[in-house]
Amino acid sequence: MLRYDASKDQSRAMTVAMDRRRFMQVAGASLMVTGSALTGAGFFHMKTARAQEGGFTLNVLHINDMHSRIESISRFDSTCSDTDEADGNCFGGVGRLATKLWERRGQLEDEGANVITLDAGDQFMGSLFYTTYKGKAEVEFMNAIGFDVMAVGNHEFDDGPDVLADFIDMAEFPVISGNTVIGDEERLAGLVEEWAVLDVNGEKVGILSVLTPDTAVIASPGPNISFEDEIEYLQDAVSRLRSEEGVDKVILLSHVGFVRDQEIAAAVEGIAAIIGGHSHTLLSNDVDDTPAYATIVENPAGKAVPIVQAYAYSKYLGDLTLTFDDEGYVAEATGDTLLLDASVEPDPGIEERVAALSGPIEEMTRTPIAEVAADIDGSRESCRTRECEMGNLVADAMLARTADQGMTIAIQNGGGLRASIGAGTATVGDVLTVLPFQNTIATMRLSGADIVAALEAAVSGIEEGAGKFPQVSGLRYSFDKSVAPNEGRIQSVEVMQDGEWVAIDEGETYGVVTNDFMRKGGDGYAIFASNALDPYDYGPGLEEAVAEYLANNAPYQPVLEGRITEIGAD
Repeated sequence: MLRYDASKDQSRAMTVAMDRRRFMQVAGASLMVTGSALTGAGFFHMKTARAQEGGFTLNVLHINDMHSRIESISRFDSTCSDTDEADGNCFGGVGRLATKLWERRGQLEDEGANVITLDAGDQFMGSLFYTTYKGKAEVEFMNAIGFDVMAVGNHEFDDGPDVLADFIDMAEFPVISGNTVIGDEERLAGLVEEWAVLDVNGEKVGILSVLTPDTAVIASPGPNISFEDEIEYLQDAVSRLRSEEGVDKVILLSHVGFVRDQEIAAAVEGIAAIIGGHSHTLLSNDVDDTPAYATIVENPAGKAVPIVQAYAYSKYLGDLTLTFDDEGYVAEATGDTLLLDASVEPDPGIEERVAALSGPIEEMTRTPIAEVAADIDGSRESCRTRECEMGNLVADAMLARTADQGMTIAIQNGGGLRASIGAGTATVGDVLTVLPFQNTIATMRLSGADIVAALEAAVSGIEEGAGKFPQVSGLRYSFDKSVAPNEGRIQSVEVMQDGEWVAIDEGETYGVVTNDFMRKGGDGYAIFASNALDPYDYGPGLEEAVAEYLANNAPYQPVLEGRITEIGAD
């Protein structure tokens, strides 16, 4: 097998046989469905004549939401320990991704197949590699692996548009986001392309991209960058791409989430397939309780639009094969997500470069903080929908750090928690993986009515797994998801006073601690910015407070205490 040499960006791996599971066959010209989205075991066994005769076939290898997982990850999606690596319990990392992607691409190219490699965004934020190198490590490995196109993700704006501009300056592939409107005064202006047109053996393949408009409040794009509605933009852009570029095969490389991807497919005519990201959704035909790879949606013209996504954090590689009919719609599709587990040997050349880049940060990441008595669940699935152990830890740590300032309530957005911590010795690296955003502790005073209003807004996006879901300390609340968003989902709110839970007084003023991103209105907490009394955003780093709290409470025992109750949940 060929290995990566940093001086030879075009290295490729030799072919190794790989089993792939066939998941569906779709007749793009004659699809008949009763609903707009079909999931689970909905297989189609129809082909158009064009497909049967051998229409243009395109293989798409894809990833999404890498989040700076340069090194291999544990089952908790955080950096894998040396012990777990030795025991074969690690996944992903750029070394494994390179091996599997080169292996699969080499096999397909040897067979004379057409292959493109796509990234649906969010390379930034999630490990000390990003904290240290601000995207330069990520783009170096993307160049080496050989991506054809990348979509902009919301986290690409976490440190403002100039950091993204630096990334694009180094990228050897187009970075696209069509519904992102960038002011001429920004250095980023002209660097983010609206679309990419790939010449694949004489066939034009158009790649469009959209980014969630929520980026305006969940990241830091600044005042000169805005985001158009995805569907409104695409309804115009698809036709322009087809007419201006002579393209009839249009793939959407999106960063809006699985639910929104289905809405787009149902509303916009002319998109052949959607390669998605943002929601970290695993689509698979082998893993129980996951949407099918692909999920099929009927477009306004009655054509089948396959939608795929490959979880996150470099754990899976998506492997999709599309056969197009004469109109540029998908007539047949096969594929699945490929797990990058210990059976995939990381490429030695890539790993050598990872080790070199990790040198300056390795000693710090391995510094022990405290013993942890049991796993601390910080998973996306838990912390964005219900009380989670990591949410309790972080909120408790914030409250402990500011109790002497009169703070009695802590609120932390679930989306700010990026990983779990396993039982055993917690390190600085573990805490920084959980909290990679370099947020500071922020304090303010709010009325009880404003706190209730903030909670109401924060539980409005549970169905989409929105990151604003509130984890709390010094407060407990119940909500009813059957109530329409922002129409009274919050059923009760209580605060701790003198060792007892009492109903919140909407006319009273309370000391509230949060992180500076939320205090300034981020993640939908606009009321924190507009109504805060005596706000202060420049406290110690949130990661520092959590590390201190773990050390002061070692061995730390994770807790679930009924702080958040869903009415009607089992």
